[in-house]
Amino acid sequence: MDRYSRQRAQAALEALALETVAIFLYAGQGMGHLLDPLGTANAIRNSYEVSKETADWLRARTVQCPKTAIICGSGLGGLADVLDNKTVFPYEDIPHFPRSTVAGHAGRLVFGELNGQPCVCMQGRFHCYEGYSVSAVTFPIRVFFLLGVEILIVTNAAGGLNPHFQVGDVMFIRDHISMFGLGGQNPLRGPNDERFGVRFPCMSDAYEQDLLSLAMESAQELGFLSFIREGFYCRRAGPCYETVAECRMLQALGADAVGMSTVPEVIVARHCGLRVLGISLITNKVVMSYDTQEKANHEEVLRISVVRAEALQKLVAHLLGKLGESTNSP
Repeated sequence: MDRYSRQRAQAALEALALETVAIFLYAGQGMGHLLDPLGTANAIRNSYEVSKETADWLRARTVQCPKTAIICGSGLGGLADVLDNKTVFPYEDIPHFPRSTVAGHAGRLVFGELNGQPCVCMQGRFHCYEGYSVSAVTFPIRVFFLLGVEILIVTNAAGGLNPHFQVGDVMFIRDHISMFGLGGQNPLRGPNDERFGVRFPCMSDAYEQDLLSLAMESAQELGFLSFIREGFYCRRAGPCYETVAECRMLQALGADAVGMSTVPEVIVARHCGLRVLGISLITNKVVMSYDTQEKANHEEVLRISVVRAEALQKLVAHLLGKLGESTNSP
């Protein structure tokens, strides 16, 4: 490693240490009503009984028994619209469910079939920057687990940090970095209920290799390899986009894409024993220079999501078909 590379790596580590300290300070400065890592609201939301009440309410109102759950990121909710034999529940009608407040998140839970496979889609997710605790953000995952879901496909819109990525590329997530998690804001913090999972779950295999291989096979068979990538996803708290200095730091740490979601849901899914596939749509390239007039904005994110939506729908549908074949094969 040359002198310049060592300096960059050292600067990145120092910036990471400063951000981690800042997160600890933020968590301790009267923000418990939002983050609520160990408070009463968190304990109630994480309660097995509360999750079961919601799961039982849904089970009584749909004939579907989904084995796959799909979380649709910003502007990607159209996937739920192509399901067959749909049963739709607005979030506000579901007991204990949070509400989506962000543009591009319709706020509906949709049961149905995709390529003949039963599944449930979240048209819109929840974020800590909306004021929700991390336990509220991940509440649906435990409900899915109690409904019998075995696979979670989580999608998001993300900014491209890797200079070789282009807007419109689809990145299969190989692994993640959670800036907020490094500061102690983990969805598993607090009392553990063994009915969900073990106290100390492993995260070295958070994104399952077999699912990643099937997804890559699907992309190849559909002729999508020209815009398919693999990489590391970094989650930051949001809602503001990253500064130039932050983007340079994340790039030095090895992140390929950055967003404001996904990681908490993945952690809870793995805690519950679900298999996970993560997909990021690169909707913008992060700003890496002070001399450019380019600016990240949510409208551009939604526009690119619409452009690539059909390909993503085909990709996920094809993947579910392959999963069905592997399940039914002797």
